[in-house]
Amino acid sequence: MKLGQATIKDIAKELNVSLSTVSRALKDYPGISNETKRKVKELAEKLNYRPNAIALSLRKSKSFTIGVIIPEVVHFFFSTVISGIEEVAFANGYNVILCQTNEKLQRELSSIEAMLDNQVDGLLVSYSKETEDFNHFTKLLKQNFPIVFFDRVPEIENTVNVTVNDFKGAYDATSHLINQGYKNIAHLAGPKNLTISRKRLDGYLAALQDHSIKHNPDWIIPCPIGTQEESFEFTKRLFENEKAKPDGIFASNDIAAAGAMMAVKSLGLKVPSDVGVVGFSDWQFSSMIDPPLSTVSQPGFQMGEKAISLLLEMINKKKDETWTPKTVVLETELIIRKSSEKIITE
Repeated sequence: MKLGQATIKDIAKELNVSLSTVSRALKDYPGISNETKRKVKELAEKLNYRPNAIALSLRKSKSFTIGVIIPEVVHFFFSTVISGIEEVAFANGYNVILCQTNEKLQRELSSIEAMLDNQVDGLLVSYSKETEDFNHFTKLLKQNFPIVFFDRVPEIENTVNVTVNDFKGAYDATSHLINQGYKNIAHLAGPKNLTISRKRLDGYLAALQDHSIKHNPDWIIPCPIGTQEESFEFTKRLFENEKAKPDGIFASNDIAAAGAMMAVKSLGLKVPSDVGVVGFSDWQFSSMIDPPLSTVSQPGFQMGEKAISLLLEMINKKKDETWTPKTVVLETELIIRKSSEKIITE
């Protein structure tokens, strides 16, 4: 069944009750038994019934509106992705509705409902840190509703995704630190449930292995919240508690890297002469702090352009056509600044 095909008439026929009974049950009117309300609501959810004229609209026409769900608007990377999305959307006559989840699953769920109630033709999604069960997306995909995931790719079947080469970005960052003379490199990792975090960890470990450096499990520190204060405390604790101290840090994002630099400085150490630091994402502030932060740049604008282009292809397919699952991987670029330049070449 395609999204939005069910009507009140379908529910009434299935349960052998009147149209008015279904309508009143859905609206919690008095006079309808709790058992009838339960049966009506359960079947409505199963059939993906949507109230008012929404189901009819979704079935018969386009709204020329795209829904975009992101974790944070203030995140520099996501702001560049949005710019790319809007550029292509407006050029094709589409409007964009934006919701941010603030990394909360409940807000993600309510955002999806709001988008569907606003009759969007498709969704572009970067899911929240709290999301571990993707059933709310799987349910829509099974009904052939167009969704493209970007940056954060869920581990579910038959999806269309746009991401960056997180493994290679992390590998290049760690290899750069090693080539600069840093041999004892810690990693401030991202949330374990995010695929991008695991791939960046894998890239870090692969670079150490390829340079015959044994990794220290105690130097892989998850930073699930992702704030500067969190990485400051974790880095300070690492340097204060360890007898053998790291001389390099690869952080899974620039915020964590900035917190690590502040912690290192608070202990009287210097960046990059004592400790080299590399981040990931190339936030605007990265080139403005002291010393400027080496980082891995992600093509956010290009990701937005590609994601919306794939979504429009899906929307424009005939209703009985399915799309081919695919993952487009965009390349990253290592940006070398003073925070990791231990070796000065003539």
